[in-house]
Amino acid sequence: MNEQRVVIMGAAGRDFHNFNTVFRDNPSFRVVAFTAAQIPFIADRSYPASLAGRLYPEGIPIYPESRLPELVREHRVSKVVFAYSDISHEELMHTASTVLATGADFWLIGPDETMLPSRRPVISVCAVRTGCGKSQVTRHLCGLLAEAGVKPVVVRHPMPYGDLGVETVERFAGFDDLERHHCTIEEREEFEPLVSRGIVVYAGVDYERVLREAEREGEVIVWDGGNNDFPFFRPDLEIVLVDPLRPGHETAYYPGEVNLRRAHLVIVNKVNAAPPGVVSHLEETVRRINPEAEVVRSASLITVDDSAAIAGKRVLVIEDGPTVTHGGMPTGAGYAAAREFGAAEVVDPRPWAVGSIAGAFAAYPHLGPVLPAMGYRPEQVDELRRTVEAVPCDTVVSATPISLERLFRPHKPVARVSYEIGESPPAPLRRAVGRFLESRGWE
Repeated sequence: MNEQRVVIMGAAGRDFHNFNTVFRDNPSFRVVAFTAAQIPFIADRSYPASLAGRLYPEGIPIYPESRLPELVREHRVSKVVFAYSDISHEELMHTASTVLATGADFWLIGPDETMLPSRRPVISVCAVRTGCGKSQVTRHLCGLLAEAGVKPVVVRHPMPYGDLGVETVERFAGFDDLERHHCTIEEREEFEPLVSRGIVVYAGVDYERVLREAEREGEVIVWDGGNNDFPFFRPDLEIVLVDPLRPGHETAYYPGEVNLRRAHLVIVNKVNAAPPGVVSHLEETVRRINPEAEVVRSASLITVDDSAAIAGKRVLVIEDGPTVTHGGMPTGAGYAAAREFGAAEVVDPRPWAVGSIAGAFAAYPHLGPVLPAMGYRPEQVDELRRTVEAVPCDTVVSATPISLERLFRPHKPVARVSYEIGESPPAPLRRAVGRFLESRGWE
């Protein structure tokens, strides 16, 4: 049988996992290339032979997505696999139309083909969009498990933005691990808040190997999803977040709607920041789409370590990067904190942005007067630093989950913003975790 030639469209995450689970040792297919989008600096690399397997002794090249039609024609590709997340249904079908116009098939691979079974119970935390509050829920969930005497280990959706060959399996248990693995700002935003609480986190590229390592260390695996992708592991409990600050997005983005339709427990987060009528309407939508799911509410509670540094001051707001870039939010928790704690002015950083930071404002015109924390390379971290130093302000309001001082020391006071899940009685997430533990035979 002739092999079918394949291109996998990705963003350094789902694409590699789909290859590993469906194509790596399958002689019926020949993956001729990956394409890269959404994340800067991830194209023009290779998926190394050490990960690609015996059928690919030279590895597999990774090209910018802009070259897709050319690659299909040049390599006589018959199938193009779409394998990244947080894309609108409309844009997804424009992408499909581009592929179909070349004559190739457009392929979406589903959960059953790619979810790995675990020997440990798995709870997944996913969402319908980037920035719904997954990380808050993951931290809260780990706390609830620890209170019950059960050791959680978190496995994070991949962010392999460096040398793929050395990022196969990564374990983070202390801040020195962040340095040892040369973590980007984006990786630090996910790992640092968990590590600071004594929670072990695994990530990497080959998630079969990641899972086996995590199983040896944890009694429950907590899948911490990225963007709005569905899990790489088969969950026993699927928790999905929806966002009342972006009503309508729950059914407008891929694969977020997949998560919503699969969920066992749907959390309507940020109810303290949204109009009650919007929250109620969103709950009605969720119940219509997934009538089997339990639907609960939670608040996203914002705190600041030094509110006096904000009151009456001109402030620069730094937000969690992915939330306000491809997550589509114009502002985030930092801007909300600046307003809540009485900033005299939020200074728009655009006139002082340099290099790729200025490029981000051009690429994401929806951004409000906030600075996305971007640092996919050391050079970009330096451009972020230079932008921060150039903005004429009194205080930096930092809502990125990391400590900026671990990367550079701003020459202005920094007020750090934190945000955690708030449960009101009867604490529905706590009750859901209790039922889950009881179903596994734990007290």
